[in-house]
Amino acid sequence: MDKKKFISKYIENFCKVIKSGELQTDQLLDAVNLIKRITSNNSIHIFGNGGSASIASHFSMDLTNNSKIKCLSYNDPAIITCYANDFEFENWISRAIEKYGKKNDILILISSSGKSKNMVNGLKSARLKKFKKIITFTGFEKINYLSKNSDINFWINSKEYNVIENSHQFYLLMIVDLIKKLN
Repeated sequence: MDKKKFISKYIENFCKVIKSGELQTDQLLDAVNLIKRITSNNSIHIFGNGGSASIASHFSMDLTNNSKIKCLSYNDPAIITCYANDFEFENWISRAIEKYGKKNDILILISSSGKSKNMVNGLKSARLKKFKKIITFTGFEKINYLSKNSDINFWINSKEYNVIENSHQFYLLMIVDLIKKLN
């Protein structure tokens, strides 16, 4: 394969995927308005697996740093390994939500497949805790557990992990930048 052609096609594909996000403008604005209206008594909780965990941390830090909004990411190895060891990996997110979440909080889940068991169980726990809203970022198949059971879903029309994850990060950081502009 021609390396220059690969690079050109990769950039072209990524731009096409990002551009298709304009179809989700209303959902992006709904998410921004929802996040901006969270009270000082409540928090946003964000989770991701693998590369998405890093995206969650980046979003959490940028949102908290650039607004008066508490956004928590749970990427401390002690939390993950403790809850995964004691309650199994597929339950570590739900356990964190049970311990740290409260009524009217907001949950953001980042999952390329939209069907990771720990994300599914986390969503269920947030519903039991009566979280105000659940926002999800998914890819691959348009209809998946998270997209069907969240209040707002951002679906990336791709089957490539890196394109999906980079798109999720793009949209999450755009949300932060829009909130900064509105402050």
